[in-house]
Amino acid sequence: MLIHWFPGHMNKARRQIQEVINKIDVVIEVLDARLPESSRNPLLTKLRADRPVIKVMSKSDLADPVVTEQWLQHFRQQQDVIPLAITTEHPDRARQIPELAKKLIPHRGVMGKPVRAMIMGIPNVGKSTLINTLLGRKMVKVGNEPAITKGQQKVMIGDEFQLMDTPGIMSPSPQGEMSGYRLAASGAIRDTALDYDDVAMYLVDYLMQRYPDLLMTRYGLQTMAEDSYQCLAQIAAKRGCLKKGGFDLHKVSDLVVREFRDGKLGSISLEEPGQEIPYRDLEPDPQ
Repeated sequence: MLIHWFPGHMNKARRQIQEVINKIDVVIEVLDARLPESSRNPLLTKLRADRPVIKVMSKSDLADPVVTEQWLQHFRQQQDVIPLAITTEHPDRARQIPELAKKLIPHRGVMGKPVRAMIMGIPNVGKSTLINTLLGRKMVKVGNEPAITKGQQKVMIGDEFQLMDTPGIMSPSPQGEMSGYRLAASGAIRDTALDYDDVAMYLVDYLMQRYPDLLMTRYGLQTMAEDSYQCLAQIAAKRGCLKKGGFDLHKVSDLVVREFRDGKLGSISLEEPGQEIPYRDLEPDPQ
């Protein structure tokens, strides 16, 4: 499932970034803590060139804390990179960003010579929420769907830190099939651009391998099914997602994906540094 989703305003944003990037000192790259690699846009990496970067792992309250720590250690090994895991429940973590930026750019960050930062990231990764947290007030529109921000916005945070926001930019196609499924499950791609059934079967298969206890507890399953299709059938029976002749695959798929996004299944990470979890059910047998 290679997803192609590249609205026109994203292409425009790419050109705008190219026009102003030479005036930027440090990049703040916002990643989804549940999928830091898949939510990293190689295009943004290319655009920022050799500028130092603060990698902000948003939504870390939804991610597995053990895996998040592995990602923090992974990023700390990279040159000119400072990683930071944040949550909306602990805004003080996010407010460290201006001081962290000054450490990366010590020759700026004074009156009349502010650190010039640009915030980048894919859609629906938490950029607008982060800006509002840094400002201490709601200035940027926030929504639980991709492509809310449509143009560049420049704001001052105190006298020593200048921040430019950009619309979320998705690669013309995600980097590989598994990344596509992860991005779709997280909500980074509009639901109209994907098939919920495929995404749910990938997600359930992954949970069966990595977080079976969370899956069984959430849906009251007594035994684990052999494959993701059968597991969805079990969940459908528990949640009443039934129809004449069987279960409603689309309805139960929608249920599972949305409950994952809302964190109702527990703290879950969809990828670990350097590890690829195979998807065993690309062609499930509905019999």
